[in-house]
Amino acid sequence: MELVNLKDSSERVSFAQAVKQGIGKEQGLFFMEHIKPFSAQEIDELLDLDLVPRSCKILRHLIGNDEMPTLESIIADAFIFKAPLVKADDRSYCLELFHGPTLAFKDFGARFMARVLSSIIGSDKCTILTATSGDTGAAVADAFYHQDKIDVVVLYPKGMVSPLQESLIATLGDNIHAVEVNAPFDNCQDMVKTAFDDVQLKAAVGLNSANSINISRLLAQICYYFEAVAQLDKASRDKVVFSVPCGNFGNITAGLIAKALGLKSRFVIACNANDTVPRYLASGNWEPHKTIATISNAMDISRPNNWPRVEALCKMMGWSLSDFDYGSVSDETTKENMKALYQKTGYVLEPHASVAHKVLSDNLKDGEVGIFLGTAHPAKFKEEVDATLGIDLPLPQVLADRINVAKQKKLMDDDFATLKSYMLDELKLGQ
Repeated sequence: MELVNLKDSSERVSFAQAVKQGIGKEQGLFFMEHIKPFSAQEIDELLDLDLVPRSCKILRHLIGNDEMPTLESIIADAFIFKAPLVKADDRSYCLELFHGPTLAFKDFGARFMARVLSSIIGSDKCTILTATSGDTGAAVADAFYHQDKIDVVVLYPKGMVSPLQESLIATLGDNIHAVEVNAPFDNCQDMVKTAFDDVQLKAAVGLNSANSINISRLLAQICYYFEAVAQLDKASRDKVVFSVPCGNFGNITAGLIAKALGLKSRFVIACNANDTVPRYLASGNWEPHKTIATISNAMDISRPNNWPRVEALCKMMGWSLSDFDYGSVSDETTKENMKALYQKTGYVLEPHASVAHKVLSDNLKDGEVGIFLGTAHPAKFKEEVDATLGIDLPLPQVLADRINVAKQKKLMDDDFATLKSYMLDELKLGQ
């Protein structure tokens, strides 16, 4: 598998090198230049398989036979939980991606990446530096916890992740280092990008990223789009519309790769008040605003990192950006939609899923089968869900076990020099 830097096409790397390196020169993202689709018959055969064997065939098709000889065992070890398709109302299903160890869709990508990276770094030291708007940090922390020779530094915005999300990030200790930053997520993400341009820091700590910057995260996420369609009856499989709650746009990039591979589907872009992409699609002007804090906090991103991959894929496949349906949803509408669906069917939405469900409902055409992505367990947003729906949502055991554990975190201002000093002075890699 050859991947090219979208900002410098002279930089071409293998899949393994892209995973180890994370990001290319000039902070360019690695991406494929060509995608060979499956035939219609191959798609049907894939959809008849279970999640793990199907995922093995999909990712082997993309990565090729010359790399990752342990790929199949990595997938079997990473994908140990289900992604059920659950009927939410008479027009749509929720693809519940929150049945992994940290109750969020990021478990798929983080667990896959952790196992891939561990298999290719050998005796090298490695530090994962990642920024999170909520769920990435928890999934990455869990996936890499106690991994030998790998340290993880998670940056997250102070006051802009839920208390339960923070508990999953900041209560592990050991090789997991939680850094609370006095700034929005976009600033945390900028600190990560700056770190990758610092030659001294990269060399000293063996820097890598587990954000959706890393191509391994995206490849893992492709698999659950096939899993969703596989759970439908065969007559419905060519009528699917996916509504994806979008923040950094990695999740929808993975879905579009699935489409490029031959999965029949169209995609709806669902955003909260941080609506850079919907405004861009409407006007043609890329004008990020200051990030707004919302109740769907994992989507509080104004400068989505993966948008260049979306545009590159559309160009590769001859798709038009005008083909996307899209929408942005206010907090008030998000809560109204949570209440309306709960009163109608009893299905409990958390804020991100509510955004996706609302935008799907607004754009679903007659005869189509709607699937919106449930990216986090509602209990991760218990305070908001309880207050909105007037219920007392029970905590899954993994959350109940962590909520009262003391947090181990470093508070830091939005300053790269401070972050660099912390990483150089505090991390004891390989010791």
